[in-house]
Amino acid sequence: MQLSITQMIMHAGPVGQLVMLLLLFFSIVSWSVIFMKAKLFRNVRLDSEDFLETFWSSNNLNEANEAAKEFSFSPEAIVFSTGFSELKKINKIRTRGEDSTKETLDMQLATMDNLKRALRKAEDQQINKLGSLLPFLATTGSATPFIGLFGTVWGIMVSFHDIGQRGSASLAVVAPGISEALVATAAGLAAAIPAVIFSNYFSNKLTDVQYNVQSFSSDFLNLVERDLLSRV
Repeated sequence: MQLSITQMIMHAGPVGQLVMLLLLFFSIVSWSVIFMKAKLFRNVRLDSEDFLETFWSSNNLNEANEAAKEFSFSPEAIVFSTGFSELKKINKIRTRGEDSTKETLDMQLATMDNLKRALRKAEDQQINKLGSLLPFLATTGSATPFIGLFGTVWGIMVSFHDIGQRGSASLAVVAPGISEALVATAAGLAAAIPAVIFSNYFSNKLTDVQYNVQSFSSDFLNLVERDLLSRV
């Protein structure tokens, strides 16, 4: 007789079928997250590369800000736009001052704190956005093997109960129930293995993106601070 996973699941008890449905849910959602995140990180990489090339070749920040609007997937572009907006607010406050010509270097550098806080907030928002749903992959990788194991243990318990009812422990009596129970463990591992692999993969990608965004923010702050020093 050929092995039929579908028949084993259909012949399983209510608890076994519930376990399989739960594992199927985890598997479908985790694969959906995997494909979505793979596409997202690809777009992030392409947009970030294009934005950084455009940024460093721009003649001024206004030109770079206009170009940043075209790279919606780039965290660096979004962080830069946030920083640029904060700079415009700072400049408006300065121009409304009664005697801005007497503004000291310390006063100018003090305004950099607002810019730094705005950039840090934008960084955190982008990283949290990219890292969303990754905890679900980690949960799937850690929980589904135990869910499958529970289904296996339950199926074995039912099989031994049937053995007691029939009064026979022959292989023909034991094997079908045990094989049906083991399907739950296999299903749990099938859901967990890709979830663990891609959870680690995307976590490493997220770490790389975070490092790149922080590096860009530091470079942007250095440009602004040098501009302030040149005006003193």
